[in-house]
Amino acid sequence: MTLPLHRAGAPDTETYHRVQHFYAHQMQLLDDGSVERWSETFTEDGTFAANAHPEPTTGRGAIAEAARRASTELARAGVVRRHWLGMVTVSTQPAGTLLARCYALVISTPKGGQAGVHVSTVCEDVLVPDGDDFLVRERRVTRDDLG
Repeated sequence: MTLPLHRAGAPDTETYHRVQHFYAHQMQLLDDGSVERWSETFTEDGTFAANAHPEPTTGRGAIAEAARRASTELARAGVVRRHWLGMVTVSTQPAGTLLARCYALVISTPKGGQAGVHVSTVCEDVLVPDGDDFLVRERRVTRDDLG
């Protein structure tokens, strides 16, 4: 059986590559501790929801604050985190937004220690165009261990 190279709702190749570049840049900002610049990749009213948190975090400022706290805690503990995204799918929506879904592994490396997978997740985003780039309007992260 041969699968179609371009499925209904799939973006053109250039858009797909731009989404992958967006994610690479966004995750590297977070992993490098540039939480202010990372938070600027969300819309002003963006939301970050995760099944590991009781309530979604809403608004760029609140998202930045939550990331700042996590980054500070990791630095104090001497742990480096890397986010590895793969299996990215993207579909176009009538309103000009994109729905993106990927698997995300979060890898932790304690200073002087062995790297290991911290969590395995599914990340689902609503992306809105922002010039030649994108912003996240909604993000839902589902950890596999929490169902």
